[in-house]
Amino acid sequence: MKSAHAKHEWKSNTLPAMVMVGPVTLCMILLVAIPLIYVGVMSFCSIDQYYNVVFKFTTQNHLRLFSTDYLKIYGQSLAIAFLTTLFCILIGYPFSYLIARTKSKRKKLLYMLVIIPFWTNSLIRIYGWRTFLGTNGWLNTALQFLHLTSEPIDFLFKQGTTVLGMVYCLIPFMILPLYTSIEKLDTNLLEASSDLGAKKISTFLEVVLPLTAGGIFSGSIMVFIPCLGYFFVSDILGGGNSDVIGNLIERQFQSGNNWPLGAALSIILILITLLLVKLYQKMGGDMESLGM
Repeated sequence: MKSAHAKHEWKSNTLPAMVMVGPVTLCMILLVAIPLIYVGVMSFCSIDQYYNVVFKFTTQNHLRLFSTDYLKIYGQSLAIAFLTTLFCILIGYPFSYLIARTKSKRKKLLYMLVIIPFWTNSLIRIYGWRTFLGTNGWLNTALQFLHLTSEPIDFLFKQGTTVLGMVYCLIPFMILPLYTSIEKLDTNLLEASSDLGAKKISTFLEVVLPLTAGGIFSGSIMVFIPCLGYFFVSDILGGGNSDVIGNLIERQFQSGNNWPLGAALSIILILITLLLVKLYQKMGGDMESLGM
C-alpha cells in the first residue's frame, strides 16, 4: 500500500512539473546546447584543399587566434564596444531618468520613442545613416548650403562613424533596463536627502547612482556583448577600417570558407559573454533583467 501510495504521489507531483519544464528543456537542448557543442567540435576540425570540413583533430585554429593581426582586431573591438557602451550610458541615463520621472501622458510617448526603432530592421536603418552621412547626403548638402563647408566632408569609413552606428542600434538596450531601475527608486529617499540639506548633485552621486548601478551594469552588458558581433554596422559605416570580432567570424564563414576557424573565433565571443555574465552574478545582478 505504501509503495502504491508513494508511486501515486510521485506521479501527481512529478508529471505536472515534467509537462511544464519538459518542452523548455527540450528547446534549450535543441537550440542552445547542441549548437554550442557543434561549434566547439567544429573549432577542432580541419579543411582540405577544396575547403571542405574534415573531421581531423587539430589545434591550429585556436593557435591562429593569437596572431598579431587578430589580437589587434580584438583590441579594436573592445575599444569600439567600450566607447559605444560609454556613450549609451551618457545619452541613455538622462533620457531614462526623464521617462521614469514624467507623470503625464508624455511618458507613454517618450517610452514609444525607444520602442519604435525595433519596428524597423536595423540593417535598413544603418543604410539610412550611410545615405545621410555620404558625400552627397543630406548632412553635407546642408553644410554646404549654410556655407559652413566649401566641399563635401567624408564622414564615412571611420571608427567614430562605426561607434555612432553602434550607439544608434544598441541604445534602446541601455535605456530599457535603466528605466526599470530608475522607476523603482523610492522617492522618499530623494526627499529625505533634500531635507537633510544635500544638493542635487550630491543626491545623485550618493543616492540615485548607487541605487541604479544594477541597471547601468545590466544595460552595459546588453550593449557591450552585441557590439562585438554587429559586423554589418562596421561593414556599412566603417568600410573595413573598424572591424570587430563579428567581422572576422563572418568572413571565415563566407568569403574565407574556413568554418573551423570561424567556429574557433566564435568561442571568443562565447567566453566573453560567459565572463561578463559571471561578473554580473558576482555583483549580485538579477538575471531576469538580462532576459535570462
